[in-house]
Amino acid sequence: STSEIEVDVGDSEEETNINDSNSSKEQVDTEQKDSSNAKEHSELSKYSSRQIEYARVWLQLGPNQEIDNLYVKHIPKGTPLNPDDDTSIKYPEDVIQLSGSRLVDGVVTYSSNGDGTINVYNVPLRWYGGSPTPEDLDKEKVQEEMRNIINNTNKVYIDPNYEKKVIAVIKKIKTN
Repeated sequence: STSEIEVDVGDSEEETNINDSNSSKEQVDTEQKDSSNAKEHSELSKYSSRQIEYARVWLQLGPNQEIDNLYVKHIPKGTPLNPDDDTSIKYPEDVIQLSGSRLVDGVVTYSSNGDGTINVYNVPLRWYGGSPTPEDLDKEKVQEEMRNIINNTNKVYIDPNYEKKVIAVIKKIKTN
């Protein structure tokens, strides 16, 4: 059997009180989130903005999240992409290279824009698989590939991520 319910949609005082209590509940929820964020923020405030950035970048772009250590290498503007090749194209800006302790961990090379975005350079950790530069290598072709790396960076927004994850990665940072 079906029953009908009559609903009064007028501006009764009871309706207003219900809305007020919902507003209060939303306000309490927001205040709880804010205090939770403030607590997490205070945990992160122990660390430098650079450490936080390195961890967030690795969490979002690092090929292997199961790392023992996170190595941070600062590469100044003008440094060759391949330091073992004297004809290498050079970085047009200061960059950061993040890598794990094993080759399988991968690498992320980037520059920070200071606005929550980074420019990612698709540079290998080891050129030619770690072997010496082959003698019969077409240098012009390699330079063209390097120019493509420099000219085709990917601008990526870095998500703030979960504070506890960020802190866990920060604790693994080693600076070269």
